[in-house]
Amino acid sequence: MYHEGEIIEKQRYPSPNPTINLYLVTYYCQGLRIKGFLAEPKAEGSYDGFLYLRGGIKNVGKVRIGRIIQFATEGFVVMAPFYRGNQGGGGNEDFGGDDRYDAIAAYKALESNEKVNAERIHVFGFSRGGVMALLTAIHQPSVCSVVSWGGVSDMSLTYVERKDLRRMMKRVIGGTPTKYPMRYKWRTPLYNLEELMAPVLIIHGVKDQNVSIEHSYRLEKRLKELGKEVTSWYYNQFTHYFPPFENRQTVKHLTQWMKNQAKK
Repeated sequence: MYHEGEIIEKQRYPSPNPTINLYLVTYYCQGLRIKGFLAEPKAEGSYDGFLYLRGGIKNVGKVRIGRIIQFATEGFVVMAPFYRGNQGGGGNEDFGGDDRYDAIAAYKALESNEKVNAERIHVFGFSRGGVMALLTAIHQPSVCSVVSWGGVSDMSLTYVERKDLRRMMKRVIGGTPTKYPMRYKWRTPLYNLEELMAPVLIIHGVKDQNVSIEHSYRLEKRLKELGKEVTSWYYNQFTHYFPPFENRQTVKHLTQWMKNQAKK
């Protein structure tokens, strides 16, 4: 019998960077085989762990190899789950629901990785991954830091704002926020932030029309009300996607912020 987060299969995958080993992995979660990428710096040493939680759903917002390599080259072992029901993984796709356990199991996979300092594992979420990152950190008090970039914080707000996602959300969640408020509340980390121990960095473009800035404002406000440690970087000129140069600069700054949290 496998344990949660145990890597069952690990196969080499072509890496675009000669200093980083890339693997396609299958790991165990709640009886399911979940797929994901694992990127490890080749050099010997102990590294911080980096749990990369993707946005989108199904083939929209898939894990991009270039992105996880970008983080690995900053000195991290990166685990990036595809979530259940995706790219050959078992189970059915969820949206901030039971798929949170895929993220938590991936965190456990990092904890048991020989190259990772288990006390220095960070969680990063982009877009829909923002919810996943916060839920993971609420479940795992040992998380060192959390970054939510253009992240969802309120699932009901997503339903209201994104008319194009309503059909999918009704199918996956089982109905509307009006009819099933508790189902949406369960997927909304704002209601459980008391249990969050890690410092949070919020990054958001004010012109974002995929995930409105209101998600980050609500998250920041609630964290401050609870006396939690929160830092916000808001960019007035950007949308959901930052231009390449600013994107690279932001990656450098956020990874440095993460490492600074680990030193505290």
